Order: sequence, then C-alpha cells, then structure tokens
Amino acid sequence: MLMSEQSDQVFAIKELSKYLRIAESSLYKLVREGKIPGQKIGKTWRFYKPAIDSWLSEKNEDKED
Repeated sequence: MLMSEQSDQVFAIKELSKYLRIAESSLYKLVREGKIPGQKIGKTWRFYKPAIDSWLSEKNEDKED
C-alpha cells in the first residue's frame, strides 16, 4: 500500500464527522464512551477507515436483529 493510500484511510475527528455526517461534539461523546474504534495519538484522535466501516456494518446488523 502506498503512503498516500494509507493516509487516505486514517481520519481525524473533523474528517470522520464529515464522513459519518454527525457533529464533532457527538463524535467526541462516542469516543469518550468507548463506542467507536479509535486511537489517541498525543492529543489527537485518529480513526482507521476500515475499522470504522466494520463498526458501521456491525451497528447496522444490530439494528436488523
């Protein structure tokens, strides 16, 4: 995987809030509650796109049950 492809797969809070179409404050709440997969690096949070997509799929499956 090229470095540019890899960096496209990592979101910061602002990018992830746009991707999920939710407010940054709502996203911070999910992070604090441990409800969304993410990694704190220094003072900032980073989110791996495949992990987010998997999390979304799991949430969707939970709703269907």
